[in-house]
Amino acid sequence: MKTRDKILLSSLELFNEQGERNVTTNHIAAHLAISPGNLYYHFRNKSDIIYEIFQEYEKLVDFYLDIPENRPLTLSDMTFYLESVFDGLWSYRFFHRDLEYLLDRDQRLRNDYREFTNRCLAAISRIFEKLADGGILEPQSEILRSAMSLNVWLVITNWMAFLKTAHAAKPPPA
Repeated sequence: MKTRDKILLSSLELFNEQGERNVTTNHIAAHLAISPGNLYYHFRNKSDIIYEIFQEYEKLVDFYLDIPENRPLTLSDMTFYLESVFDGLWSYRFFHRDLEYLLDRDQRLRNDYREFTNRCLAAISRIFEKLADGGILEPQSEILRSAMSLNVWLVITNWMAFLKTAHAAKPPPA
């Protein structure tokens, strides 16, 4: 495996385990037993690493949400979409856990994430439409499908924040 790929995989692992804000490029280099200079040969900074990890996440989700156009969807398809999306979400959990912070720090990430969100919303709406074609759901108006899609997106993308806050350790009694 190339050093660049090792940096991306190790960074993802460390960001997921420790949180992106707690991991520096020096931590990543030490984890890989490479010099910081070697890391900087491949990436200018941590933002570039995060951006490239996002691009991989984006490709994965786009692949999962590739809706077959030649047939209605089945319950098995719906199960596949849910399992795949939550698997991808878990694999890149740091991203949604720290989303607002990450988007505030990187304009290109913010722009790409906006486009990614719009693609996902359109795909979710198509899933609802195709499930209706297959008789799994009642057909819905475009407005209702859009609202349902937005609600699904909000639940999915905020799930990590919910888990982090809902299951956080209680502070010690005063």
